[in-house]
Amino acid sequence: MGQNDLMGTAEDFADQFLRVTKQYLPHVARLCLISTFLEDGIRMWFQWSEQRDYIDTTWSCGYLLASSFVFLNLLGQLTGCVLVLSRNFVQYACFGLFGIIALQTIAYSILWDLKFLMRNLALGGGLMLLLAESRSEGKSMFAGVPTMRESSPKQYMQLGGRVLLVLMFMTLLHFDASFFSIIQNIVGTALMILVAIGFKTKLAALTLVVWLFAINVYFNAFWTIPVYKPMHDFLKYDFFQTMSVIGGLLLVVALGPGGVSMDEKKKEW
Repeated sequence: MGQNDLMGTAEDFADQFLRVTKQYLPHVARLCLISTFLEDGIRMWFQWSEQRDYIDTTWSCGYLLASSFVFLNLLGQLTGCVLVLSRNFVQYACFGLFGIIALQTIAYSILWDLKFLMRNLALGGGLMLLLAESRSEGKSMFAGVPTMRESSPKQYMQLGGRVLLVLMFMTLLHFDASFFSIIQNIVGTALMILVAIGFKTKLAALTLVVWLFAINVYFNAFWTIPVYKPMHDFLKYDFFQTMSVIGGLLLVVALGPGGVSMDEKKKEW
């Protein structure tokens, strides 16, 4: 079997997968995407005093202001999640969650930690795709499947979302000399470039979903660590952030790459 035949078979499989799951995929994608906000909102409730004390100690802002910060995080994230999942006021929910990301980036000094900053930007990329999806619903026969004539802002939101998702994958690269790490980096980077430029997008994004999910379950198995150990929280945070990016990639699969992509340009050639 030649390389083209193999690629064609893989693309046929991706198309078949999309046909079978088109009713469920956008819902699964949205659930995965907001999972990190859901987990963090619930964490604010169960770790109220720890979070409040951390903000008070870091910023010396006083008990009342620190409590208000935790409450805003809790309410903002859980309300945003409910609105996104119920498909009500999705655009406002996305803007609210963008605000939470910006607030946390400053409050937790994420701005100076490149790895966490890139992950937060990737999370923002996922929200951009969600925003683009909410704009496309009602304009096409299937929810989440774009029509041929798309509005320019939506196209560029999809492009921006795809590019920002690349940042998440960059934080998972392992810079060591082992054969497995080198292969993982080369294959993963190639797939992410395909997603970013919008070439063979659905197949590349679907492959990355499987890849990232396997890595996530293997490296971030927080359920194997006792709850009282700090590592449990770190792995849990990483796990749900990765799940959110998987949600973003699933939206790319469901929504397509948009007008600003190689796949779309090929149709014009």
